Amino acid sequence: MKLVLRRLTGIILLLLAVALFTFMLVRLAPGDYFTELSQNPQISEETLRSMREQYGLGQPWYVQFGSWLSHASRGDLGYSVAYQMPAVSLLKERFSNTILLAVAGLGLGLFTDIPLGLLSLAVRSKWLDRGLGLLTSILISVPSFLWALFALLLAAKTGLFPIGGARSIDYDALSTTGKLRDILYHLMLPAAVLGLKQVAPYLRQLSGSLREILSEDYITVARAKGLGEGLILLKHAFRNALNPIVSMFGQSLGSLLSGAFVVEAVMSWPGIGNLAVSSLLARDLDVLVACLLYAAALLALGNLLADLLLAVVDPRVRARAAV
Repeated sequence: MKLVLRRLTGIILLLLAVALFTFMLVRLAPGDYFTELSQNPQISEETLRSMREQYGLGQPWYVQFGSWLSHASRGDLGYSVAYQMPAVSLLKERFSNTILLAVAGLGLGLFTDIPLGLLSLAVRSKWLDRGLGLLTSILISVPSFLWALFALLLAAKTGLFPIGGARSIDYDALSTTGKLRDILYHLMLPAAVLGLKQVAPYLRQLSGSLREILSEDYITVARAKGLGEGLILLKHAFRNALNPIVSMFGQSLGSLLSGAFVVEAVMSWPGIGNLAVSSLLARDLDVLVACLLYAAALLALGNLLADLLLAVVDPRVRARAAV
């Protein structure tokens, strides 16, 4: 309980700092949503000035931040000038899409890593080890946006996958099973691209932890008792190897979230990352600040979740947190 309270207090302070920093940056940057409209000779300066006053863009940035913070404390994160709707309403669906993509990508990465890590130790083949080493090197070396471009090329050439979007046009007319199948159909390729970047670090960490644990004395004792290698690997080694994996989960959330943003932007997946890029290009400042705030909250809460999971699997963490 103490751990949760300390972390929640830290999260609130972090979000305030992120909000202040991002708000100051975007407000001090030259131009706003109405800057391009000033190039239209049919729109007068008086009209533009009236529009800026309506949205509070003519005030100093610190006055705007104070007003924004007052509204944010009541759950109002501003108004989207481009979409003509509250920023919170705009982010609701995008938020769920980002979470869905991140969870699917992480799940695919872990469900690939665990069998490969166990297989490399069970088979003990130098060719398999070299192959996995080459695979991890390639996955680490190639950036996410290139994998996303390769995936788009694959979808365009084969026609097997949709290009962009999270749902089909006739989604509302589908049955419940059809809706689920349609979402998975659109999710498959972006999640695979995001999952590829999760394979290499987790596979290296899992393989290294398992090799280290298999050299421990209690593993030698288990072998002396006549236990099979498969039982030793699954029951004794694998469980203890989970601790560094859980710790790594919290550390990798930043790369997972940034990878999701890149995949969304390149593959037109309608998530927070895609919305942040479009709002930046449109200079829709309230939406951009809200997107960055949501991203910071996701990262902070993900790290809290990782700490709680680590406390569940490691009694030493629970003992330290109770102090």
